[in-house]
Amino acid sequence: MPAYNRETFIGAALESLLAQSDACDLDILVVNDGSTDATAQVVEAIAGKHCRVRMVTTENGGVARARNIGLDNLPDDCEFVTFLDSDDISPPGRLASDLAVFAEYPGTDFTYGFVTLVDDIDPQTREPSAGARVERLRGISFSAALFSRPFVPRVGRIDESFLHAEDTDFLFRAFEISRNCVMTQTNTVYYRRHAGNMTLDTATGRKHFMRAMHRSIQRRRADPTLRVPDQVFGIGFEDGVRRDV
Repeated sequence: MPAYNRETFIGAALESLLAQSDACDLDILVVNDGSTDATAQVVEAIAGKHCRVRMVTTENGGVARARNIGLDNLPDDCEFVTFLDSDDISPPGRLASDLAVFAEYPGTDFTYGFVTLVDDIDPQTREPSAGARVERLRGISFSAALFSRPFVPRVGRIDESFLHAEDTDFLFRAFEISRNCVMTQTNTVYYRRHAGNMTLDTATGRKHFMRAMHRSIQRRRADPTLRVPDQVFGIGFEDGVRRDV
């Protein structure tokens, strides 16, 4: 979980994961990317009560670098990897649902589910508030994926040259090489819409998205064995991609 100045939201994000600790032996790593607010104090308070939460603090270097630091600090016995941004919520049952897919389909590289956009979340239930605007879709989000640990190095590092859309670039590469991904109906994340979202910087975001797409095209031209990553948008299902389990 990369975190930069998210004192308002990170507590709820962590609690949404801790509430699913019965699904697996969780190791929740927060990478504090040089926050100048009380983010570190909020995390420390929760970590003091829950041994499953730990934090690495680094100077501010951007979200892609923070994610790579997280990957570099995975425990040796880690079997699965997923990401949750520090202002989002992991819905109840998400981990159990996706882990069941790995049990049913051995050899799965990763699962990929739905993203739910929401503008207001009830702090008690950690579900969309009554009257909240909610939109469920196939979209590009690290949180939509649960990766098998051995598959992650095959995809490679998260490209730190991306100021935005580092998830787009990584997911394109994952879909290009995978022969065993599973598209699920799982609601993987409640993505908060708020004034501080990086993706609201639409001009810069579009620039980096197009850069990720262009790189994907270049890779596939150079290597015809790579797949078209259209599954990330939910519009294509090739051989080796299981549909909506």
